[in-house]
Amino acid sequence: MANGGGGGGGSSGGGGGGGGSSLRMSSNIHANHLSLDASSSSSSSSSSSSSSSSSSSSSSVHEPKMDALIIPVTMEVPCDSRGQRMWWAFLASSMVTFFGGLFIILLWRTLKYLWTVCCHCGGKTKEAQKINNGSSQADGTLKPVDEKEEAVAAEVGWMTSVKDWAGVMISAQTLTGRVLVVLVFALSIGALVIYFIDSSNPIESCQNFYKDFTLQIDMAFNVFFLLYFGLRFIAANDKLWFWLEVNSVVDFFTVPPVFVSVYLNRSWLGLRFLRALRLIQFSEILQFLNILKTSNSIKLVNLLSIFISTWLTAAGFIHLVENSGDPWENFQNNQALTYWECVYLLMVTMSTVGYGDVYAKTTLGRLFMVFFILGGLAMFASYVPEIIELIGNRKKYGGSYSAVSGRKHIVVCGHITLESVSNFLKDFLHKDRDDVNVEIVFLHNISPNLELEALFKRHFTQVEFYQGSVLNPHDLARVKIESADACLILANKYCADPDAEDASNIMRVISIKNYHPKIRIITQMLQYHNKAHLLNIPSWNWKEGDDAICLAELKLGFIAQSCLAQGLSTMLANLFSMRSFIKIEEDTWQKYYLEGVSNEMYTEYLSSAFVGLSFPTVCELCFVKLKLLMIAIEYKSANRESRILINPGNHLKIQEGTLGFFIASDAKEVKRAFFYCKACHDDITDPKRIKKCGCKRPKMSIYKRMRRACCFDCGRSERDCSCMSGRVRGNVDTLERAFPLSSVSVNDCSTSFRAFEDEQPSTLSPKKKQRNGGMRNSPNTSPKLMRHDPLLIPGNDQIDNMDSNVKKYDSTGMFHWCAPKEIEKVILTRSEAAMTVLSGHVVVCIFGDVSSALIGLRNLVMPLRASNFHYHELKHIVFVGSIEYLKREWETLHNFPKVSILPGTPLSRADLRAVNINLCDMCVILSANQNNIDDTSLQDKECILASLNIKSMQFDDSIGVLQANSQGFTPPGMDRSSPDNSPVHGMLRQPSITTGVNIPIITELVNDTNVQFLDQDDDDDPDTELYLTQPFACGTAFAVSVLDSLMSATYFNDNILTLIRTLVTGGATPELEALIAEENALRGGYSTPQTLANRDRCRVAQLALLDGPFADLGDGGCYGDLFCKALKTYNMLCFGIYRLRDAHLSTPSQCTKRYVITNPPYEFELVPTDLIFCLMQFDHNAGQSRASLSHSSHSSQSSSKKSSSVHSIPSTANRQNRPKSRESRDKQKKEMVYR
Repeated sequence: MANGGGGGGGSSGGGGGGGGSSLRMSSNIHANHLSLDASSSSSSSSSSSSSSSSSSSSSSVHEPKMDALIIPVTMEVPCDSRGQRMWWAFLASSMVTFFGGLFIILLWRTLKYLWTVCCHCGGKTKEAQKINNGSSQADGTLKPVDEKEEAVAAEVGWMTSVKDWAGVMISAQTLTGRVLVVLVFALSIGALVIYFIDSSNPIESCQNFYKDFTLQIDMAFNVFFLLYFGLRFIAANDKLWFWLEVNSVVDFFTVPPVFVSVYLNRSWLGLRFLRALRLIQFSEILQFLNILKTSNSIKLVNLLSIFISTWLTAAGFIHLVENSGDPWENFQNNQALTYWECVYLLMVTMSTVGYGDVYAKTTLGRLFMVFFILGGLAMFASYVPEIIELIGNRKKYGGSYSAVSGRKHIVVCGHITLESVSNFLKDFLHKDRDDVNVEIVFLHNISPNLELEALFKRHFTQVEFYQGSVLNPHDLARVKIESADACLILANKYCADPDAEDASNIMRVISIKNYHPKIRIITQMLQYHNKAHLLNIPSWNWKEGDDAICLAELKLGFIAQSCLAQGLSTMLANLFSMRSFIKIEEDTWQKYYLEGVSNEMYTEYLSSAFVGLSFPTVCELCFVKLKLLMIAIEYKSANRESRILINPGNHLKIQEGTLGFFIASDAKEVKRAFFYCKACHDDITDPKRIKKCGCKRPKMSIYKRMRRACCFDCGRSERDCSCMSGRVRGNVDTLERAFPLSSVSVNDCSTSFRAFEDEQPSTLSPKKKQRNGGMRNSPNTSPKLMRHDPLLIPGNDQIDNMDSNVKKYDSTGMFHWCAPKEIEKVILTRSEAAMTVLSGHVVVCIFGDVSSALIGLRNLVMPLRASNFHYHELKHIVFVGSIEYLKREWETLHNFPKVSILPGTPLSRADLRAVNINLCDMCVILSANQNNIDDTSLQDKECILASLNIKSMQFDDSIGVLQANSQGFTPPGMDRSSPDNSPVHGMLRQPSITTGVNIPIITELVNDTNVQFLDQDDDDDPDTELYLTQPFACGTAFAVSVLDSLMSATYFNDNILTLIRTLVTGGATPELEALIAEENALRGGYSTPQTLANRDRCRVAQLALLDGPFADLGDGGCYGDLFCKALKTYNMLCFGIYRLRDAHLSTPSQCTKRYVITNPPYEFELVPTDLIFCLMQFDHNAGQSRASLSHSSHSSQSSSKKSSSVHSIPSTANRQNRPKSRESRDKQKKEMVYR
């Protein structure tokens, strides 16, 4: 075979052989096809020359051309150049290897089976012999068998260890195994790439192994595959199934032909395309490398790898048979197709397109296409749509957040919908805030719909959305929760199961805190009792900014405050929401309402110019000069604990670095309180000109601050004022240490400092305390000096009057308390309720049944039982509703006094008349069934029907004079019996209520758009926002959606939530919440100086201008004058007006509806019918003068004027005396009617 070209074609063949000695192997690139054509032409020409001369001449013309196409072979390339194909040798090597190995395995199994059968039969024979021979021969016969078994066991153990070693080497459980598996896959892909390169050459060609670089690389790869095949064979448990595996078949038809190629110096592409089947393992390799983790990604890679490997393998077979031809046709019907043309052919075939530009010509190719189109079409039709679906369903928002340097970000999760997100962004990114340099990252496990996606795109500069769950630590890492400024969790306010929603949010908090304990979390909670579970989280710390906004607590707290001052819920909701100013030129009620709506709550540190001044002085200066309304401050005590004090009174002096709470239209206006300088801005009249000045104000000593405060208030210069003696100056440091809050009056400096001098020689012994307390009875003392300092020493008069053996308040002293009562003792029948003259009370109409979710009525009752009310000032509360529902709520209500229940329905007019709804101070309509209805338009049907039912009722006018109006009070220090000091609103008489339209009602709504059904005479558009509607502006409707703005308000200032909870809950503190979380009930406590001091806190009320000391300002006076007079005289802080809707009209109107005006300007003109929202101080004397009134409701006629609810409901034990009491009430009623 070394000289195989010698006899190819006669002399010409020899010549060809001689001339070809100088040619390189690369000259034979087409030796495969061309030599075959040359030899066949040569043989045909020689046969034709012997038969015919014409054909001989014709053959002689083409013969030289055929001889020129014969590929010569040199001595260096021992390859057959006669056109002889050796493909059968390559194929035979693979077939022999496969079937030979298969035959050996089957033969081994057969022999092993026969051996096992024979041994089994021999074992049975031996066992029978052993039984027959008995125990005498047992020892002698069993020893050789035991030795053989031990030898076999030792051999099996050696084989097992080798097998285990091989299994570890090829498995991905160890690092070595993973490296080996990845290496085998990489080399398989490398061998496939070599096949792609060689596919451009003929199917069979002569190649020198020592000069062909690709063949050498392929040989090295296959040697490695052979070694790996051996490891796999050793590790295989079932050798037969291993031999038939796809990877084994690939090795059989790719590895042996390479060795044959080296031996023959001939290359045959053959079945090397089977290496493409290794792509099926691509997903396994990626899983080994921990790249694929999700099921969707694994499935997608599996589908792609199977589809591509099948496609490439089939293309390789078509390429082989089409370029070779059919063997029975002597390979004459071949066609030249590149491998990539075959790939194209298979794709158009699978897709059933079939353009016809490329097609199979060989019989083998066409036969293969027939079978392939069946499987390929099925695979294409099933795999491709699934692949597209997986790719299409890949998380569009599955990336990771990239933090921007110098910019904070927050994570918002929970209930992410179009409504919740739009409300949140509207308030968070409001233009009235300072530049919000915060990026908002939303995290939710459901991709946004088109509307929500459009909303995100509109705010793309500050908003990003990522799909994931906060319960997954991987998703928390994606949004960089560890570097986030805070995490906000939104709740679904309209869910059917509030407890389940709260549980979900609590689990979110646990997951986030578990991932990063230091992250600040602000979460919404639906039920008040679920807040206790947050305290069980170890890393939850409200001192570090963690807050839970309980919607039920705040919603019912807002409604409760409206029972004390109608319209307050609307004012507070507007204050804590960011609203843009809407200017209206027409003189309508909307003009004044919208001017107040543009005000919000802000915080700012006070300028050092205010240090040493009293709170009322600073408050007046801010309102008059800076056009700001300050309602509270953050006070830090000696132990550095912060407290928020609302209108603390004149006993408090402003410290350095005090944080003030302001009502203003935007954040820029509030900066005036920080920039104000007395030296630079004292003569400025335009507050807009108050900017930051260059003055360096050194920190004043406490002596100078006190002297400056004294002289500022008394109007004298510091040089002329001699209030502070030398002894006071010497002890001023002692004052600062012992009394962080000085009890200095702001009206009489000399008296104040003389009192201070009297206190200094002693260390406040009990005798001195008694003497100082006696100042209240001094005739020369101002009424304001009759107040005691709640942060120092409670008045001893209260302690003396308090029975130490009776628990009247809870353990914190914040709420009125009574011993637990059984619900049967407070239940009234309709007749009993009708016999009880109720007036000035609160009627709560509640819709609910035994299956309804609890709404937490405790949060409604607690503000109405705050301890800053005296017992006789408490409004009686009557619940009208299902007794089954109220029994479930009663466990949280049985410790509150003056609570009664009338079983019935709020839709029954007889029940409403029985509780004297026309004489009530407020009727509250609530429903526990709202979230059980899918149709949002019907969620509020019960509340709307009840409201319209009450408004359509008619009442008798004969008892109209008995109604007690609670919209007013007597300022502290004033005697109602004095003609000069008439009550502010207690003697005010409104026309008797003869129609339900005039009954004060507040209705809770779930769906904001349903507000249009409450008032039949308004012209509100259904698309109008809730805060722009008349029922909301009048304070007769409230929706929980207005509380959404508290999330962003709390984030920007965590004190805001504390302030609003202090305002609306009646004084709930973290300590009280911890107690309720422990026992789920208020605990009674004995009165101590510390608990009684907690009563001394301000509360919200309404000041009447029709009569009383401010009547002169009610007729055309300025609001600013009223503000200053109320603040100076009674320490009352006014912050809004509740005005009749048609008060601006020149003609009288019969409409009794009022609307809210928040923080009117100084020059705002007042009308006599206005009611003024104000923060009033606690009146100690009112409790002393009416001590007997709280226990007797029939003492005198005057008591009925002073108390909102003058008739107490008798207990069950006293019901037998009812006829007599009813006669006395009827007699009293007749006297008042005729009087």
